[in-house]
Amino acid sequence: MSIETPAPNAGPFAHERVSISRTMGLVMLALLPATVFSLWQFGWPAIYLFLVTLVTVLLAEAACLRIAGKPIRPFLLDGSAVLTGWLLAMTLPPWAPWWTGVVGGLIAIIVAKQVFGGIGQNLFNPAMVARVALLISFPLELTRFVNPAPLFAAGSPDWLQGLAITFGGQSTDAYSGATLLGHVRTELAQGHVLSEILPGLYTPLTDAVGTFSGSLGEGSALLILLGGLFLIAKRVITWHIPLAMLGTLALIATLMHVIDPEHYTGPLYHLVSGATLLGAFFIATDLVTSPVSLRGQILFGAGCGLLVYVIRTWTGYPEGVAFAVLLMNACTPLIDHYVRPRVYGRNRKGSPIEYADELEVSR
Repeated sequence: MSIETPAPNAGPFAHERVSISRTMGLVMLALLPATVFSLWQFGWPAIYLFLVTLVTVLLAEAACLRIAGKPIRPFLLDGSAVLTGWLLAMTLPPWAPWWTGVVGGLIAIIVAKQVFGGIGQNLFNPAMVARVALLISFPLELTRFVNPAPLFAAGSPDWLQGLAITFGGQSTDAYSGATLLGHVRTELAQGHVLSEILPGLYTPLTDAVGTFSGSLGEGSALLILLGGLFLIAKRVITWHIPLAMLGTLALIATLMHVIDPEHYTGPLYHLVSGATLLGAFFIATDLVTSPVSLRGQILFGAGCGLLVYVIRTWTGYPEGVAFAVLLMNACTPLIDHYVRPRVYGRNRKGSPIEYADELEVSR
């Protein structure tokens, strides 16, 4: 008498609750504290620009999906378009005119994402493509920064004045200010040395708390760091790219500072200034545009750190995170080709492992 065993309904695998929407939601949750702080720091004009950018990416995504004949609702609700717009807004000057958010959002979704086939198909980080395109095309608007004007503080624009600044082109000269990276770069170019520039201007605590002018993503370095550690704890990202990027940047900055401390700033300056932490935890770690293997991710992160330092120090741009990430995005296919993860049952060269021979040797 034979007993028939019913066929299983599914393969014997352990499934983890991982989805695109969950991943995007966790990333946005990690960004939320730093974003709220930066929006509070720069007031109504920053809030309007942030909202305009998010609305633009959603409309652009919906239009592209409709043209492609794809279902609109599932793709809009997965959070990928919102996160792209969110990251783009974090890289813009807080009081930039409204059309920078619109143009940037259209470039990010249409040119850098949907032209490649949509989510998971793009070679370059869409938000960084838009950021660099805007910077090259509209350098004046993308390098015009203001000093923090906290929401509801005396002298800061109210909601009506904010509308006039963002949508009406009202002058912001009364609030204008330079980023720390830009100011130091300008002073060094004029022949001054760091011992004359930095005292009274910069302390690591100032940048860590976020009381200096800059983009929304250059706000509180401490809150961005905590958000990045949250993503690592939730296993949304791994430590390999952030640690490699920050470690390489710190190492090179330390060596150059030791060689000439009057002309090359130290490692802490580079780590907490600009968009370094935002790039390390939220941009360079993009799952689509970064390498697959852990060794490849370390190489990718190290390349980002090296390029950030080179661009900041020896080129015409005081900030180099966006350029560095895009250049390493272009190297990702090459890294994946030569630095491959080992497949189970095969060696690192991809050849099958001879288990019989290994068994004889073990005996």
